[in-house]
Amino acid sequence: PQQQNPNPQEKEHAQRTSGADEEDEEQEQHFDMTEVPPAITHHEMRINGRLLRYTATAGHLPIKEAAGKTDALMFYVAYTLDGVDPAVRPLTFAFNGGPGSASIWLHMGALGPRKVVLQKNGFLPAAPYRLEDNPNTLLDKTDLVLIDAIGTGFSRPATPTIGKKFWSLSGDIQSFGEFIRLYITRNERWSSPLYLFGESYGTTRAAGVSGYLTNKGISFNGIVLLSTVLAFESLEFSKTNDEPYPLILPTYTMIAAYHHKLAPELTENLERTRAQVEHWASNEYTLALAKGDALTPQERQATIDALARYTGLSKEIIDQYNLRIDVQGFTHYLLADQKLRVGRLDGRFSGPDPDGFADTRFFDPTSAQTGPPFTSALYDYLRRELNYKTDMPYYVMAHDAWGPTFKWNWGDSGEGWPDTASALRQAIVKNPFLKVHVLEGYYDLATPYYAVNFTMDHLDLTQRYRNNISYATFPAGHMVYLDSESLKKMKSDVGGFIDQTLAPAQ
Repeated sequence: PQQQNPNPQEKEHAQRTSGADEEDEEQEQHFDMTEVPPAITHHEMRINGRLLRYTATAGHLPIKEAAGKTDALMFYVAYTLDGVDPAVRPLTFAFNGGPGSASIWLHMGALGPRKVVLQKNGFLPAAPYRLEDNPNTLLDKTDLVLIDAIGTGFSRPATPTIGKKFWSLSGDIQSFGEFIRLYITRNERWSSPLYLFGESYGTTRAAGVSGYLTNKGISFNGIVLLSTVLAFESLEFSKTNDEPYPLILPTYTMIAAYHHKLAPELTENLERTRAQVEHWASNEYTLALAKGDALTPQERQATIDALARYTGLSKEIIDQYNLRIDVQGFTHYLLADQKLRVGRLDGRFSGPDPDGFADTRFFDPTSAQTGPPFTSALYDYLRRELNYKTDMPYYVMAHDAWGPTFKWNWGDSGEGWPDTASALRQAIVKNPFLKVHVLEGYYDLATPYYAVNFTMDHLDLTQRYRNNISYATFPAGHMVYLDSESLKKMKSDVGGFIDQTLAPAQ
């Protein structure tokens, strides 16, 4: 590719105060906030026989405090199609979640023009890892801006202390809102059709950003929510919150079926079984949990029998868990006879515990199999193809980079649980043309599909606005795009969604 404005190596340095304790020393660390020109390269690829020429821009935008001092630099990679009018070209801002995850996953696994090579089902390939053109990129439908949250990727706060104000529900939303405002200003994209694409906690952020920017005069044509969590009471297990247990049960059933842990008659027609489990979970199971210790012995045993039938777990384990199986318990015991742990992000994955089956508190084989190929592929891609030259480490996860300094502040949740569903509702009712597309994986234990449906069904919307919400489901996990067939379906669904939002209003 032809290079323009090569990105000079950025400085990352620390100023230390002698005699300070370890915590103070870390807070004294300063990062260079000097803005430098982005790395700009030009590329081409073919999608379904169509030649796409596009420009890739890798760089930072400053997030400034009220007095104009730069508090943080947010790293992004933008892909813009050449030879089109940017005034009418759709523009999508995309990001992963965590909180504390870089956007490497959507970038290198789903949306970008280049992607990491995995096995067809999304499982780990042998090293060394390679890149390939992504025929399922959304670049033929929309320009793309992949953004790393502050403290992840190459995004840095001026100091860890300043970073803490962005490591919160409200601070994170404000930083992304400011990034979007500044990007469309500098690149003269105020008239472009605008979209948000969030995954996992990125859906929490997307909902919050949509409400935040609506109040600042920035409206979106569409929002794509992949593996969604907006109302956290729907997935936070606790002794005082029974809501998540019925909502995750259909996902347990799907994963148990995948690993051949269900009775044969339940696997003959999984669609019928799934509907059966959803009905039982929302009715008999919910009522049983609501009764608590007031359940009769007969009612309790009937509930245990049904849970064993639908989860593949033993009746003894279900009894010990008091009818309330959390993710840690399910992933530990489903394949206990094989001494394997089941994946949380994708229940199709399984693997032995690194420290032994009985000694590891929690292990997710999904992350173990996806982290290495994505990380090495991104480093190689940024330097060799996008010509973004820096010795800075790319922080895939903020927790690993910042340690205890990175502590997410959920703020005052008001009614007990973090929530951005209300912000999404505000954006929807203030803009009757806004459409929302929800993508769900059946093997996802992090954001179970039935919990997502529950949240969307409780936005208190009239039918007129409910019609603006659409769904797509996948036989995949949290990152539905790992599976090659699901990635192809996701491209078709989201591409059709964008086309729909661009159609003239009737």
